[in-house]
Amino acid sequence: MKRSFFSVVMLALVLAFLYVPILLVVVYGFIPNGISMSFFDSTGHFTGFSGKWYAMIFTGNMRLGALMQSFWLSLTIAGLATLISCAIGTTAALALHKWKSRLQSLHHALVYTPLIMPDILIGISLLMLFVACSVDCGFWTILIAHVTFCVSYVVMTILARLQDFDDRLIEAAYDLGAGPWYTFFHVQLPILLPGIVAGGLLAFTLSIDDVVITSFVNGAGTNTFPTYVSSMTKHSRNLPAVFALSTLMLLFTCALVGLSKLIARGQQQKAKGKQ
Repeated sequence: MKRSFFSVVMLALVLAFLYVPILLVVVYGFIPNGISMSFFDSTGHFTGFSGKWYAMIFTGNMRLGALMQSFWLSLTIAGLATLISCAIGTTAALALHKWKSRLQSLHHALVYTPLIMPDILIGISLLMLFVACSVDCGFWTILIAHVTFCVSYVVMTILARLQDFDDRLIEAAYDLGAGPWYTFFHVQLPILLPGIVAGGLLAFTLSIDDVVITSFVNGAGTNTFPTYVSSMTKHSRNLPAVFALSTLMLLFTCALVGLSKLIARGQQQKAKGKQ
C-alpha cells in the first residue's frame, strides 16, 4: 500500500519531536563557551566544536567537583535500588503468581498503588514517615524512597513475563528429583531472567531520573544528579558539562539495553536448542 504524503510528514514530525531534543543534548556537549552557550563568537563566526567538557569530566577538574559528586551518588543509589528492587520484586511477583487469595489481592493492590500515586504525594508521605521516626534525611532515605517506587515497576514487569510461564516445568523438575532451590535457579530463573533484566533497566532509569521524590527526602550534601542539575540550569557557566554527562549516560543506557537484548536472545536460543 502506498503511503500518503500526510502520513510521511506526520511520522517525520513525531520522530523529530522525540529525537531532536536528544540530538541537541549531544551536540551542546561539544559547545566551546559555557557562558554564551553559543557556537558563534561576538562577530558571528563559527567557533567549532570542543571536547574540553569531556576532558574536564575524565580528568576530575575541580570546577565540576560538586557535579561529579552528585553524578556518582546518583549512580550508586540507582545501582543499589535496582539490585534491591529486583530481589524484592522477583519474590513478590512469584508470590502473586503462585498464590491466589484475599491477602494476595491486598498485596497486589499495595504493589500497584505507587504506580498511580502522584510523585509529590509519595515524597510527602515518605518525608512524614522519616520525620515521625526521627530519621535524618540523606543517602539511606533516598535509597529507601527509590526502592519504594521501583519495586512496583519490577513486579509488574516480571508478572507480565510469568503470564507465559508453564508451571508444568516446575512439576516436571520436582518429578525428576530436583529440590526447590535447584528448580528455581536452573529452571525458573533462566526463563524469568529477561523479565528481571527489563524490570531492572526500568528501575535504574526511574531511579537515576527522579527529581520530585528525591527533593523531599534528600538531606544536606546529598544532592543527586537530577536535583543538582535542576538547581544549576539557569546560572551555571558549566552547563555544557551537564550535556556531556547526559550523553555519557545515554551511551551507558544504550549499552545496557543492548546487553539485555543479548541476554534475551541467548535465552531464546537455549530454549530452541532444548526443544
